[in-house]
Amino acid sequence: ADYWILWNGSSTSITTFVSPQPVEATDNAFWDQFWADTATSVQDVFALVPAAEIRAVREESPSNLATLCYKAVEKLVQGAESGCHTEKERQIVLNCCRLLTRILPYIFEDPDWRGFFWSTVPGAGRGGGDEDDENARPLAESLLLAVTDLLFCPDFTVQSHRRSTVDTAEDIHSIDSCEYIWEAGVGFAHSPQPNYIHDLNRTELLKLLLTCFSEAMYLPPSSDSSNANPWVQFFCSTENRHALPLFTSLLNVICAYDPVGYGIPYNHLLFSDYREPLVEEAAQVLIVTLDYDSSTSSSPTVDGTTTGTAMDDVDPPGPDNLFVNYLSRIHREEDFQFILKGVARLLSNPLVQTYLPNSAKKIQFHQELLVLFWKLCDFNKKFLFFVLKSSDVLDILVPILYFLNDARADQSRVGLMHIGVFILLLLSGERNFGVRLNKPYSVRVPMDIPVFTGTHADLLIIVFHKIITSGHQRLQPLFDCLLTIIVNVSPYLKSLSMVAANKLLHLLEAFSTTWFLFSAVQNHHLVFFLLEVFNNIIQYQFDGNSNLVYAVIRKRNVFHQLANLPTDSQSIQKGLQRKRKTPEAISRTNSQDGVSMEGSRPAAPAEPGTLKTSLVATPGIDKLTEKSQVSEDGTMRSLEPEASQLSPEGNLPAALSDGVRPDTDEASHSRRDQRRLSSASSSGQWTATPDWVMSWKSKLPLQTIMRLLQVLVPQVEKICIDKGLTDESEILKFLQHGTLVGLLPVPHPILIRKYQANSGTAMWFRTYMWGVIYLRNVDPPIWYDTDVKLFEIQRV
Repeated sequence: ADYWILWNGSSTSITTFVSPQPVEATDNAFWDQFWADTATSVQDVFALVPAAEIRAVREESPSNLATLCYKAVEKLVQGAESGCHTEKERQIVLNCCRLLTRILPYIFEDPDWRGFFWSTVPGAGRGGGDEDDENARPLAESLLLAVTDLLFCPDFTVQSHRRSTVDTAEDIHSIDSCEYIWEAGVGFAHSPQPNYIHDLNRTELLKLLLTCFSEAMYLPPSSDSSNANPWVQFFCSTENRHALPLFTSLLNVICAYDPVGYGIPYNHLLFSDYREPLVEEAAQVLIVTLDYDSSTSSSPTVDGTTTGTAMDDVDPPGPDNLFVNYLSRIHREEDFQFILKGVARLLSNPLVQTYLPNSAKKIQFHQELLVLFWKLCDFNKKFLFFVLKSSDVLDILVPILYFLNDARADQSRVGLMHIGVFILLLLSGERNFGVRLNKPYSVRVPMDIPVFTGTHADLLIIVFHKIITSGHQRLQPLFDCLLTIIVNVSPYLKSLSMVAANKLLHLLEAFSTTWFLFSAVQNHHLVFFLLEVFNNIIQYQFDGNSNLVYAVIRKRNVFHQLANLPTDSQSIQKGLQRKRKTPEAISRTNSQDGVSMEGSRPAAPAEPGTLKTSLVATPGIDKLTEKSQVSEDGTMRSLEPEASQLSPEGNLPAALSDGVRPDTDEASHSRRDQRRLSSASSSGQWTATPDWVMSWKSKLPLQTIMRLLQVLVPQVEKICIDKGLTDESEILKFLQHGTLVGLLPVPHPILIRKYQANSGTAMWFRTYMWGVIYLRNVDPPIWYDTDVKLFEIQRV
């Protein structure tokens, strides 16, 4: 089979490697012809080197595969040593790069080969005799060091600082790569001339790096954080002398990128954009290097709970991963501004598309950007506080709500839904986020939601309502998170619109039907959350919220029904018989949806045949968050988890008080839901009992609302009778001027559920991130059809 006739059509075909005949590492004539200088592309290499042939060499002539890998790495090392001054050397380096990118996944998929790159090369590989002790390094380390050197190689991947003649060319070992950072931004003020050849070469080298790191895809998910990725570990260690300039280059190239094309709309149609593939590759490499479980770290630098003061202190040291360390130590305001503006500009790009079609190049890497933004907020608390310090946070919020709304019906985008919600959960743990939401919403991004006039808080509530009532059923595990976010911001919401107030009451109505409450062990938590929202607003923001108070009065029967919820067996059975098809079919009647915004398209389900990757289940809300109490002065105090999981104040009971929450590495949500419903009783099938209903009904926090109804309903009824009113505006005017001072129970302390880092979410992020990278790399399809273990590839 002559498939592998080399890219120049010469008789040196890679089929040679399949033969039992050993290929000698010392056969210089063979190798010189093999690496012959021919212009090819990575796509050609993928076409010319079929999977079956690689596997055949692996199974039948393992020593030849070993020699091939060794020689390819050797060529990269030589290129890095020499500085690649000639076109021929550059071509050889690129061809080695492409070949290794093609072959590595087949080495990773076979457990027997996985250690190969971490072994030192056997005698066969030491033919020349002119190598120094570098040979003692494992092949993987030599490969990674060569690639990092090549990423700062003058005239190959960076602009030379000298007038170019071969004799005066810079010595690659003496240059300070910090002077060659690829783009201005964090820690670097000079923006080099764009050079598309350098961009293309960087992109190929980064693709190889990403392929090296992808060994993680071939190991099944495990919550054991000790099995760190050895490639990433070495690459991000002090062994990599370019770690700082490379980290900075990746971050700056991403955040400085403007897909509009030099800021002029439609300009991208005139100029081919060589930057975008580099930016995508940079984003993917950067988030993989930042794959770090901060819940196991003892370092306050990235600890999920401490405040940001440890950031600049030299002591204690940050994590061994230098990329995480550098990220957590960024602290200059102008650097934060540059990063935030860049990420917001790129996240908003698909929205700009909707109201100025084709004005800008539409980017596709928003999922990688969301992971990067998550890492920034999780590892650098100063950045998080900076984001929340001004209303710039809304430039992140609006695109996230747009993505959530757009993806809600598409099961292939469940991962995108989760990361969007996780980011909002993280932000909602800070008081400032709730305060910022009061800014009026005026950007008119066409979204498939009812038209409303109001604030960003209204937008958030309306989108969340849409997700819950018309999202894909696989989003049900997110309901807890969505409502937790609303609870966290509720004490700060100054005035909800009528549309948003009605949405909240519609959710309460849907979640408090008897069939929903009695049909699953955790459904009543959603009612507790919503009551907490109403209590927070009534106790802390009564004055501006006449719309919500009016909606509560109009729907008062829902609260009375909850207070009088039957607890006897017969009523429980009757309630369950009323159960409609499934809880997802939450009625949309009386949710008064009204007209959707002009120019919007309804959220579409996935196209049949769309590929998606499976995700591990996410931890329950009790594991995802820890409760903090807000004191009078606004500071937060972490609450110890109560011994009794059902707290007397009617705060959210833990997701499963009897400890049956399944492990985080369950393959799918549906299996988790079945387990949740079925494992609570010895008979195997969980059923609601009178005792169980009583146990939480007695804790429903209804006192505040009942008192409000007791005081206001007679007054509103009197106005209606006296004035013969059917007009809402008069009643609203009355409620605006009313007060309940001294009439309500003593305000409860505000409880915030703050996100806390845990190994369950770290594992979720790892599978999500690699799933995105797998699906996004289709040209060439680096991992397609290899035996990936981290997730399953499924067709919709």
